[in-house]
Amino acid sequence: MKSLTINLASKKETNRIEMIDFYNEATEDYEFWSKDFNMHFGYFVPFKTNPFKRDSMLNQMNTQVLNRLDIGTSKYRLVDLGCGMGGTMRHALKLYKNMVAYGVTLSNFQVKQGNKLLRGENGIILKENYNNTSFKSNFFDSAIAIESFCHSGHDSNSLKEAFRILKPKGKLIIADAFLKKEPSKLCNGSYLAYQKLCNHWSLEKLETIENMAKNLKQQGFQKIQIEDASFKVAPSVLHVPFAIIGFAIKQLINIKKLKRESLHNLKGSFYALLSGLHIKSFSYFIISATK
Repeated sequence: MKSLTINLASKKETNRIEMIDFYNEATEDYEFWSKDFNMHFGYFVPFKTNPFKRDSMLNQMNTQVLNRLDIGTSKYRLVDLGCGMGGTMRHALKLYKNMVAYGVTLSNFQVKQGNKLLRGENGIILKENYNNTSFKSNFFDSAIAIESFCHSGHDSNSLKEAFRILKPKGKLIIADAFLKKEPSKLCNGSYLAYQKLCNHWSLEKLETIENMAKNLKQQGFQKIQIEDASFKVAPSVLHVPFAIIGFAIKQLINIKKLKRESLHNLKGSFYALLSGLHIKSFSYFIISATK
């Protein structure tokens, strides 16, 4: 048992290092995906977002997540747990002038470049582990995690820390992909896509949506609402093959060799698309939970 614990800890640490390296080297590639550096998929609303304009859908995902929070007119503290380059933070600060936004990431590149983009705004990105931050308890009005908790395998420690730093009645919103069944019950095609996705995007694992709901309750969260947003997200996922081809052509034109991390990013994007086709095994959910 002791050996198993050590092996699991070692695997977590290896994944953490790979994830940091991945984002330090590949983050700038995301400018091809989103001029606003939104490092996530989008949300399609008929007659409101343009399915042919990716950033329209990506920023709509930001709006959808923020709409699920109780943001009033008094001073409001938001934390983005795994904020990337701060795309969601900047979007939030444009919409809510009463907001102070904090973001955490383990990537030095994202901290440096993200804070440059936030210059003059009421927000800051800190180099912190969202599983163990230095923030005071009961500090934030709300917390968001858009496609970030998957990097630690939707670990209970992520939920525990989010619960700790939230004020009473504070909300946590998670937007991410989850399994609909245990990995051992996936068909061969689904399991291959799942393994490749985790490998290329440095994901520890994806949790099942059923276990995620249980874990939130165990940590003390209440009023848990789970929305399957797969069909809303699908139009942005369909941009993946065109983005991959476009990025590869751009690199060839500029006579640039694809970095190892960039190649992993492109392959991960492909397997994300492939996973999305297995609708019986994977879905994209938006989860709301209250402390």
